[in-house]
Formats: sequence, structure tokens, C-alpha cells
Amino acid sequence: MQAGYYDSKGSARDVLRVGEVPDPVPGAGEVRVRISVSGVNPSDTKQRQGWGAYNTMPWPRIIPHNDGAGTIEAVGPGVDPARIGQRVWVYEAQRDGRAFGTCATFVVIPADHAVALPAGIDDETAAALGVPAMTAHRCLFQDGPVTGKTILVAGGAGSVGQCAVQLAKWGGAARIIATAGSDAQAAVARASGADVVLNYKDADLLAKLRDAAGGERAIDRVIEVAFAQNIALDAAVLRPGGAVASYFNSADGSPDAVVPYQMLSSNCISVHFVLVYTMGPAAHDQAARDTNAALVSGHLRPRIAGRFPLADLAAAHEAVGLGGAGGKVLVSIP
Repeated sequence: MQAGYYDSKGSARDVLRVGEVPDPVPGAGEVRVRISVSGVNPSDTKQRQGWGAYNTMPWPRIIPHNDGAGTIEAVGPGVDPARIGQRVWVYEAQRDGRAFGTCATFVVIPADHAVALPAGIDDETAAALGVPAMTAHRCLFQDGPVTGKTILVAGGAGSVGQCAVQLAKWGGAARIIATAGSDAQAAVARASGADVVLNYKDADLLAKLRDAAGGERAIDRVIEVAFAQNIALDAAVLRPGGAVASYFNSADGSPDAVVPYQMLSSNCISVHFVLVYTMGPAAHDQAARDTNAALVSGHLRPRIAGRFPLADLAAAHEAVGLGGAGGKVLVSIP
């Protein structure tokens, strides 16, 4: 089969290769998916670069990417053969002790990581789900429904931010406020459904957030992309009993944070840290079900920021690595 891969860590142009590798064989409880579109996430490029905890090669060769879309064409023992021919979206393919992800003709994954794709949803949309949609879902709903609530989405133009805005709208949120760093990013957040978009660089952001929310402490939940930078601001706008959910991201370049403990504790504000890869089977299953429901209702449509052929895999990784893509970068698999 054709695959993109790397045998050492480094820059995209230096280490990424495209070539023939053996076809994988599904084992017990697994399916083999014929991939049509592979989705690239920032975590994929960081792993290839050797960023942080990814500084070693856990396997001699890695086929990158966790997200994708395609068709099940073989199943292993214990999997219903009726799934053969089913169109699916794939999540966390290159995790959980697995060296080979979706950047290949075929990928073998646990059967529950291949989610049946609702009719009428194209493969590009499906390949843009996975990490962003499931991260956004967990951040939004781990404290229960959002019906009637006011939600603040920091970084509303990013892949996770866009999904958070759209899923909040699907979930019945009364008001969705997003932040962005430029007019172009603000336009993306508005197109996703944000009711108000504010520039996070604004010196009067606190006052403007309170005005947009309709009160000094009127925000119920915050979806946070830059925890170290924004936690004091979040604590100042959340209502008593509110919650902030911060997903793993290096947007503010700070691995550590000073937490305003007194403000958080005196207002009974919950703080959650979300890493999609370790959030547990029940959370994954619920996120998959709700993601499909939001797709069917038309609320969830991830924005595609770039499309690349497999031969231009390095360019796809570079597009993600530049930051501010404003959506998902995809690779077509021949």
C-alpha cells in the first residue's frame, strides 16, 4: 500500500517520505479501513518534530495521523462481518501503542474507533472530525447539558474552537461568545455560529466580555485554549458554580500556570483539563454519538483549511505547523 511515514524525528521536508509499505492485517476486535482522506492535527506535527514528550521514536517507523475517513474492507475475529463496506470516520488511529495511522491506503484500528458515517456526509467532513470534535465535545458537556447556558469559547477560529461553537449551538446554548486574534479569525468564528466575537488582544476585554454576557459573572462555561494566559480572566467572568475546561494546547507557550485559587474556590468554579487521547471509553462513545447527531442535524460542519495530495505530505504538515490555519488540513490518499 501507499503510505506517508517517517523513520526519525525532524522537520517535515527532512523526514517525511511517501512509498510502499506492507498492507496491515486486522486482528481480533479490529477492522481494516481503506482510507480516502486523512486529517492532520497539530499533535501529529508535534510528534513528528519531536516536541516535548514526543522527543523519542517509540517505533522504528511511524505512519502519522489520527483522523480520517474511508470504508471498512476487512474485519478481524470478533467483529461483525456486516461492517464490511460501511463508510466510517476514524479517530485516534495512531495512538494506544499503534505506530501506523491514517496517512496510508489502509489502517487497522479497534472496531469502535471506526464510527459509522451518517448518510449524506462527505469524506472530507468526516476526516475533519476526530480530535477536534471529540475534544470540543468533552470540554462542553462533561458537566452536563449546555441548554440555555452562556458559553465562552477562547480561540473560536481554531479547529477545536469551531467545533465547540457548533456543538454548543447544537446543544441549545443560549449565547455563545468567542474570542479571536484577527478580523479573519473573527469571521471564521462568526461563520461557525458565535453570537459575539471579541478580540482577545483588546485591553478592555474583561469589560467587553461582561457586557456581551449580560452581567459581571454571567458566563456558565469557558472552553479554554490558552489556560496560563487566560485563567484569571476566566475566573473573573464565570458565574458561581461555573466551569472552565482547558484542552491540551501550547497556544500561550506556557507549560505552567499561576492559578487564582481564592477567586476560583470562593465561587466554586470547577477547572477541568482535557486530553482527548486519555479521556476514557465512555467519553469517547458519547462524543461519537453526539458528533453524528450534530452532523445529521446540520449543526456540525468543520471548516477545511487546506487540501493536499499524499505526494505533498510535507506541505500539509507545514500548513498545520504555521498555526492559524482556521480549520482542518486534509491529505487525499490515492
